[in-house]
Amino acid sequence: MNVVIVALAIPLLTALAVAFAGRSPALRNAVTLIGGGLLAVVVFGAWPTVIGGDRPTWEAWAILPGIELLFVLEPLGLLYASVAAGLWPITSVYAAGYLEGAGEKHRTRFFVCFALAIFAAMGIALAGNLVTLFLFYEVLTLSTWPLVTHKGTAEARRGGRIYLGILITTSVGLLLPAIVWAGLLAGTTEFRAGGILTGKASPAVLAVLYALFLFGLGKAALMPFHRWLPAAMVAPTPVSALLHAVAVVKAGVFAVLKVSVMIFGLDNLDQTDASEIMQWVAGFTILMASIIALQQDNLKARLAYSTISQLSYIVLGATMATSLAAQGAGLHIVMHALGKITLFFCAGAIYVAHHKTLVSELDGLGRKMPWTFAAFGLASLSIIGIPPLGGTWSKWWLTLGALEAEQYWIVATLAISSLLNIAYLLPIVARGFLRPSAEPPHAGAPQDHGHHDGEAAATMVAPLMLTAVGCLAAFVLAEPAIRLLQGAIP
Repeated sequence: MNVVIVALAIPLLTALAVAFAGRSPALRNAVTLIGGGLLAVVVFGAWPTVIGGDRPTWEAWAILPGIELLFVLEPLGLLYASVAAGLWPITSVYAAGYLEGAGEKHRTRFFVCFALAIFAAMGIALAGNLVTLFLFYEVLTLSTWPLVTHKGTAEARRGGRIYLGILITTSVGLLLPAIVWAGLLAGTTEFRAGGILTGKASPAVLAVLYALFLFGLGKAALMPFHRWLPAAMVAPTPVSALLHAVAVVKAGVFAVLKVSVMIFGLDNLDQTDASEIMQWVAGFTILMASIIALQQDNLKARLAYSTISQLSYIVLGATMATSLAAQGAGLHIVMHALGKITLFFCAGAIYVAHHKTLVSELDGLGRKMPWTFAAFGLASLSIIGIPPLGGTWSKWWLTLGALEAEQYWIVATLAISSLLNIAYLLPIVARGFLRPSAEPPHAGAPQDHGHHDGEAAATMVAPLMLTAVGCLAAFVLAEPAIRLLQGAIP
């Protein structure tokens, strides 16, 4: 059977199975884990085929003449699909532990929407044209909105309104016109190697069109269309992990990279300078979001602004329009996903075990939660780009791309950003391990819903340790991802 059809069917069928299994928590969790495991096997099993040059395709539906629901498994899409498929089962185990420990309700609805979000992510990864990309982009927004508003509080509903408002407004108001415009100029909306817009419009038109695409892809969180991301922090921590590492924000920057490479074409972007303005927007977002992160005492808010900054690394790599920079951007999708999901897992474990949400409350907590804080430290070093962690390679590739393009201000921006990463991440680890505890023994959170004096439940600690080890493994096992990217961006 076509691997494209199978990859789309598994999360959709998992969502249906979870809905039917909802009355049995054990069965519901098992179905979710089995679905995630099967998807990971299917997606990673496609690597040899795609690296070997095959491009599995499925034309599902001709909506109108020349407008098809088209799916193609190509190297760049496979990379994003692998991130989503690989982290889904790990997040499922963590989510089961978190929801139990935090006493969250409506867990069946949670896992159904989670599976639908992965289905949407697969559709985005496998999209063979802009029309398919847009449709699944909207499905992703709508399927994750119930997750953002999961708690049902006034604060959650407000966060959900901001989330839905900004993402729908940017996609319908900016992205959709950009897709129509590009289709009219090129006569097609299909993703093609080298792009479809070369010689189709003046440099000024291409510059405007490129800006429409990048701002219209609001999930990439470029300033000033970034407020949805901090607002979504009202969601349970597994949702934050989904938003920041697995599906939502990665969908935005993946789409930016794919549009740059396969709609505009890197040579075309480079020759027309269509990307120059967006380079400055991305550079500004990198530094400003990092400065704002420094000022956040709420741990999840600090990590949210860190994500905004890190996403713009990928946008910056795409807009530099060199092969090395674009490959570095693709690599950063993987490396940031591993690092940031670990950080959010740790934040959730701290909340469930000790009900701490503020950085200023973490003094001495590392001695009670050594595994969690050690994992936080490893993930932080990867985000910063310190060897031997995976984030080293993506930042190195981006720096080489900037040097190749003779964009020395970008090199300086990346260096300053790394220093800011150190300033807002490492003090959290230092507080946990080096400062005396701010509370007397046994005076922590009450002993309900799994709160205790030490680590969170094993179902939470094991996933965060696994992804932290993944940050280490990504340093020595980066070659397959690099080979895949070289096939997508020669």
